[in-house]
Amino acid sequence: KLHPEITTVVLNVNDKRTSMVLGDRETTIYGKGYIEDVLCGLTFRISSRSFYQINPVQTEKLYEKAMELAGLTGRERVIDVYCGIGTIGMVAAKSAKEVIGVELNPDAVRDAVKNAKRNQMKNIRFYQDDAGRFMEKMAAKGEKADVVFMDPPRSGSSEKFLNSVIKLSPKKIVYISCNPETLARDLNFLTRKNYIVKEIQPVEMFCFTDHTEVVTWLEQK
Repeated sequence: KLHPEITTVVLNVNDKRTSMVLGDRETTIYGKGYIEDVLCGLTFRISSRSFYQINPVQTEKLYEKAMELAGLTGRERVIDVYCGIGTIGMVAAKSAKEVIGVELNPDAVRDAVKNAKRNQMKNIRFYQDDAGRFMEKMAAKGEKADVVFMDPPRSGSSEKFLNSVIKLSPKKIVYISCNPETLARDLNFLTRKNYIVKEIQPVEMFCFTDHTEVVTWLEQK
């Protein structure tokens, strides 16, 4: 009653001794069990175990820059890996011919599918799979992508994953990173594999901390 801005409360139980913050058991004790936010003109449903950027004002600036670097014209086939609830992919879908989102977290994929329906987007599909394995399967079938958006966790990407991107051979990679150190490591790998860095733009997302988000545009040599 004192805080009407609180729309839902979810109790999550984690009884495992691991580094994971959230467990598998959840009970909604108030509201719908999820929250909603409007970003880049789209409405997103966000469950408790789905990832969402914590600074939506700067997230719009970050995604606008990512789309500018991607240079979408309406003819491209786009892959959004580590797609979460579909934010980047759905913003890209406004300007691309086709978007494929890949995410391992089943809760996030459920949100992504509902978000696409909610926003009446028919040119985007979501798959619950390991992104590297998914791209390797695409490459094995001879399928291609024009642009790959990747937004990995703070630990960055593995060489195995980056090799799967290279196998798919996109013309452009737009790499969004929340850790410049692992970004530098991954760019060092990609620039040895026929890609060149065209532009790097930091975006202030985490005010009063030493963290920054960075968006990078790479193109095939």
